[in-house]
Amino acid sequence: MAKAKMYQIPDGSKQGKKSPASSGPVRALIASNKKARHDFAIEDVFEAGMVLSGTEVKALRAGRASLVDGYVNIEGNEAWLEGAHISEYAHGTWTNHAPRRKRKLLLHRSEIERLAQGTREKGFTIVPLQMYFLDGRAKVEIALARGKKEFDKRQTLREQQDNREAHRAIRQRELR
Repeated sequence: MAKAKMYQIPDGSKQGKKSPASSGPVRALIASNKKARHDFAIEDVFEAGMVLSGTEVKALRAGRASLVDGYVNIEGNEAWLEGAHISEYAHGTWTNHAPRRKRKLLLHRSEIERLAQGTREKGFTIVPLQMYFLDGRAKVEIALARGKKEFDKRQTLREQQDNREAHRAIRQRELR
């Protein structure tokens, strides 16, 4: 069973009670949607809380989640995460959750309105990028994104490869 990865958030903002040794909130990565950055051009990024049941939280702590088929839908004044998979908790009983159920996202009204306005434009969608624990609370990073065409994807890969080659050449020159 995979455990969540722990790392510090770069900004030094303090939230809640902290020991003097910690420099900021602890962010434990649960799941990442790497394909989203390949398939979509990210325009705006938001952090949202999630309404979860007890067995879902336990499954997330065990690292049992996938965002690959996930998307966000705006219904009325509420945002819902759909298609994300949180596996059933192994030690759960009849109270276990449905793996692909809709999960309500906790966002400010102004953020929901910005997302709704963005999705009204042609070609925009809302995709989940990462799911993580931030100081013990489950969060999901969502993005307003525009779908890339095939030639855009190839162009991005070409640029990344060119950057890698340039960095390699610089390192080789510095070693001499």
